[in-house]
Amino acid sequence: MRPWLLPLLLLLLAGPPAVRPAPPTCYSRMLGLSREISRDFQRLQAAEPSELCVTYLPRLYLDIHNYCVLAKLRDFVASPHCWRVAPVDALKDKVRKLYTIMNSFCRRDLVFLSDDCSALDYPIPATTVPPDPQG
Repeated sequence: MRPWLLPLLLLLLAGPPAVRPAPPTCYSRMLGLSREISRDFQRLQAAEPSELCVTYLPRLYLDIHNYCVLAKLRDFVASPHCWRVAPVDALKDKVRKLYTIMNSFCRRDLVFLSDDCSALDYPIPATTVPPDPQG
C-alpha cells in the first residue's frame, strides 16, 4: 500500500467538513415568506376553481419594499371570503405570520422604497423575453 493512500482514504471516509450555514436574517425571512405566499396564492387560484370564494379573495401581489404591503396583508387576513376552506386558512396563517414579522420582529430591518398602493393592485408583469426590435 502506498503511503499517501491511507491519508486520502481517511479523508474520504471522514466526509465533507461540517459547515453551518448562517442563520436567516429578518430580511431573508421576510423575502422568502413573501415569495412562498405569492406562490401558494397562485397555486390556490389555479387549483381551487370549484371554490367560488377564491375568486373573491383580495389580489395578493407582495412587494415587501412597498409600504402599502402592510395594509394589503391586513386586508387579506380580514377577508370574510372562504371561511373554513383549509388551503385558504393555511395561506391566511402564513400571511398573518409575515405581517407579524414585518410589523414587530423586523421593523428596524425593513426599508420601504415606495408607497405606491396601485402597484400592488396592478403589478407590472416581469418580461423574460426582450422586445422584438423589428416589431
